Amino acid sequence: MATPAQWLAGARPRTLPAAVAPVLVGTGAAAALDGFRPATALLALVVALALQVAVNYANDYSDGRRGTDADRVGPMRLVGSGAASPRAVLVAAMLSFAVAAVAGLVLAALTSWWLVAVGAVCILAAWTYTGGPIPYGYRALGEVFVFVFFGLVAVVGTTYVQTRTLPGLAWAVAVPVGLLIVAILVVNNVRDIDGDALVGKRTLAVLLGEGGTRWAFAGLFVVALLVVLAVGVVRPWVLITLLAVPLGVPPLRTVLGGGRGPALIAALGGTGRLTLVTGVLLAAGLALSG
Repeated sequence: MATPAQWLAGARPRTLPAAVAPVLVGTGAAAALDGFRPATALLALVVALALQVAVNYANDYSDGRRGTDADRVGPMRLVGSGAASPRAVLVAAMLSFAVAAVAGLVLAALTSWWLVAVGAVCILAAWTYTGGPIPYGYRALGEVFVFVFFGLVAVVGTTYVQTRTLPGLAWAVAVPVGLLIVAILVVNNVRDIDGDALVGKRTLAVLLGEGGTRWAFAGLFVVALLVVLAVGVVRPWVLITLLAVPLGVPPLRTVLGGGRGPALIAALGGTGRLTLVTGVLLAAGLALSG
């Protein structure tokens, strides 16, 4: 049986900034519009974290069953390594989905019942990333779905449950957050590019090739920065987000410098830290601009 430390590793904690940052930024946008509601913000955070853990376990289960995790460089896979049975990992994923669903139902009861439909779509998207008969993560669509659900839906949804509006500000600040979260996926996929190509997993990295993917990673950083600068024109406090820029230098240097294996694992962690700090500073800047 897997140890608690192995279960924690299987939850992939380095990816959790992808859940926290959008909620922080959505809450910052709500505060900028004088709509901050701590209870609903906290529930949104529970939903986001539970979904992130759920999708990580679900990917471990689905990829393990398909045999695509047999030879990986990154964090341990519970099923692929044999540390846990597929059934146990599936149960962990379902329990995490259940936590997200319960918190989401409470959130819907406090705000609007149409959020139940949004939550159902989010859970379906999380499962079909690598699960089901036609996993979109195997068809170079992972980055698109990550941007939509972890960027737009998460940020704008967090703002909505606090303000009951869908303001343009929330849509704008969702873009840099979504792009940085996509960058987390990109560095993960460039690390696994050879293994994915070998087993027929057609990620965007496999289609673009190693060189193109590394430059795409840099492009995500640049566009995210430009959007922050654009928002800062009308809300100058947002420009404190630029304090996070130095955190992007080490992962960018590693990826563009041709880093492989363990170096890309470090770049993954660095991109996660950049995403989280960007979320904190962007949220603070938005709140101060209110």
